[in-house]
Amino acid sequence: MNANSPALFDPIGERLARRALVILDGALATELEARGADLHDALWSAKLLIERPELVRAVHLDYFRAGADVATTATYQATFEGFARRGIDEHGARRLMREAVSLARAAREEFWADPSAQVGRDRPLIAASVGPYGAMLGDGSEYRGGYALGDAELAAFHRRRLETLADACADLLAIETIPSLREALVLAELLGEYPGTVAWLSFSCRDGAHTAEGQPIAAAVAALEPYAQIVAVGVNCTAPGFMVPLLEHMRAATAKPLLVYPNSGEIYDAHAKVWNGQPAGMTWARAASLWNQAGARLIGGCCRTGPAEIRALRDWSANLPAPK
Repeated sequence: MNANSPALFDPIGERLARRALVILDGALATELEARGADLHDALWSAKLLIERPELVRAVHLDYFRAGADVATTATYQATFEGFARRGIDEHGARRLMREAVSLARAAREEFWADPSAQVGRDRPLIAASVGPYGAMLGDGSEYRGGYALGDAELAAFHRRRLETLADACADLLAIETIPSLREALVLAELLGEYPGTVAWLSFSCRDGAHTAEGQPIAAAVAALEPYAQIVAVGVNCTAPGFMVPLLEHMRAATAKPLLVYPNSGEIYDAHAKVWNGQPAGMTWARAASLWNQAGARLIGGCCRTGPAEIRALRDWSANLPAPK
C-alpha cells in the first residue's frame, strides 16, 4: 500500500479545488464507429492505433471542442497479449500504447492553440485508459468478474501495461470498468511500483449497490481509501438508472472525489458483439444534475454516448457555483 508515499501532484484534486465539476469525455469506440471505423476486432478501438490513428486524434479533438476536460486514450483494450495475436512484438506494443497518449496530447495542443478555446476553461487533461483483464478476454467478463486466475497472474498481466502507460506522459491513468474488488486491489497495489503516477479507478456494477462481481460498492471504495495514488473512485459503463443509488452508497464510504460515466442504458450482448435495447429516457444534462446532487464531481459518458452528451454537460454545468 502507498498511504505513506511522498506528496503527489493530483490533477483532479487541483481542478476540483477551483471547479464545481470536471467533465469527462464520452465513448471513443462509439464515435469511431459513427465515423465509419470497423471495430469488429479483438483489439476494438486499439485497432485504429494501427490502421487509422488520425481518426482517433480527430475524435479526441471533437470531444475537447464539445466541452470535455479530459481525454481518455484508446488503450482500454490495448494489451501485449492482444497485440501479440496480431503479430506485434513487445516493442511494437509499447510503441502503440505510447502513440495512443501522443494522439490525445496532439489533439489537446491543437485545441488549446485556439485562444477562444481557453475562455472559461482549464487546459484539458489526458487520462491513459487501463481496462480490466476481462476486456482482453473479449467475452464480456468485465461485466461479470469471476476470473479464473490468481492475484499474482493478474498482477503480471497488468504490470507491463501500467509500466508503459505510467511512462507515456499522460496526466493520470483511468483504471476503468473494473468488475471486482480483487482486481481493483491488485491494480492499486501495482500503482505503488510507479510512485509518481496517480489514477482514478471506476467499477462496472450489476445494480445500484454492487460491483459486477457482487461486492457491495461501499465496501469496494472503502477498501481503496488508503491508496493515495487513487485520486478518485466511481462507476462507469453501467446503466444510468443505477447511478444515484451507487453514488449514495459510495459517498458514505469514501472521502475521495466521486466520478460516474455511465453507458447509454442499452445492454451489451458479448456473444453477438452488439448493443440491444433502448437508451435511458432522461436527457444527459438532467441526469447529470441528479448525479451531481448525489455527490459526483466528475461526470462523462461511456459506451453509446458521444459529443452531444458532453456538450449537454458543458452547457448544463456553465452556471454551477465554484467550490467555497
